[in-house]
Amino acid sequence: MEFHSKLLQPLPENEARGWKGPLPFYMTYPGYLGPGKERELIQDLEYLQQMYPGDVKRYQKRIADVLDKADYEGSMIYDEYPDRYSLLALVKSICKILEKEEEQAPGEEMIQVLLFNEVYKRRHGGRRGNYCLLQ
Repeated sequence: MEFHSKLLQPLPENEARGWKGPLPFYMTYPGYLGPGKERELIQDLEYLQQMYPGDVKRYQKRIADVLDKADYEGSMIYDEYPDRYSLLALVKSICKILEKEEEQAPGEEMIQVLLFNEVYKRRHGGRRGNYCLLQ
């Protein structure tokens, strides 16, 4: 108990380098990455996506290709709170496309997860469809 309570204590203000004045509360907690660290998160996500099984990588690449058509300035994928029903309609259209193209199409839940990961990556500056298709 004592160990965990020490982990959750905020850092003293004088321990934050390069910051003048009082710190915002969220910057004092352990694990805060700070500005400019989002690129590291995206690189980590892309690295882990390269470890997907071959079929899943193929689905992910096809989902990225379909999402290219919905990726434009002012697109709903860049809304602060994207409309759930619009995203689910996109999932259903991707399901239909993959059912026509694949012998064994993935389930709707897998497509939904892969689509939402791709949308997240694009919203935060990630590269489009940069996947290694080794099998």
